[in-house]
Amino acid sequence: MQIQSAHHTQRGFTLLEIILVVALMGLVVSVVSFNVFDSDPEQGVEEETRRLQVLFDMASDYAVLNQKQLGLRIDDKNVTYEFVELDEQQEWQPIESQAIFELKELPEFYELELSLDNLPWQTDDSLFDTEVFDEQLSVSDEGVEIGNEEDVKPPPPQILILSSGENTPFELKIIYDEPFSQKPAFYFSLLGEEVPPLKREGPEVL
Repeated sequence: MQIQSAHHTQRGFTLLEIILVVALMGLVVSVVSFNVFDSDPEQGVEEETRRLQVLFDMASDYAVLNQKQLGLRIDDKNVTYEFVELDEQQEWQPIESQAIFELKELPEFYELELSLDNLPWQTDDSLFDTEVFDEQLSVSDEGVEIGNEEDVKPPPPQILILSSGENTPFELKIIYDEPFSQKPAFYFSLLGEEVPPLKREGPEVL
């Protein structure tokens, strides 16, 4: 019995070693990837653009499969983006059940520039199944409360991702502009039509 117990202890210790090695390998890969993107801004911006492109397409599939109304909120001041969903109280909330859609803050020297003007948008009744949306693609003022600054709710998403499979047409530029750099600022862009997938273009010099 003692020999068998020692044998099981040795097997458990070996498994622990494997877990530690895998964890260390993951840490090394993440550090190497970070250094690569940090030393090559163009590759870093392209990777961030591709990441958002994939997430948007995934969000569209999630909206259709779960019959939910989603949105993408762009914050150009804080250089963040976040996918949100419309809850039963008709309020925009983070998608807590899906960590991949959580708030994402871009690295230093990155900028976000969103364009919605002069882009086509179908005005079928199907796009306005809920009273939350008006014909200007904004959120209805009904039920909005004004309170302390701490209680002010985040603005609604600029880009809608509907359960019908449609979304707001848009162009989003992910810009890299490092001050005092000898290289000019550049960007990659994502172009969204009325239905996914998004198109990725770039790099382009500003």
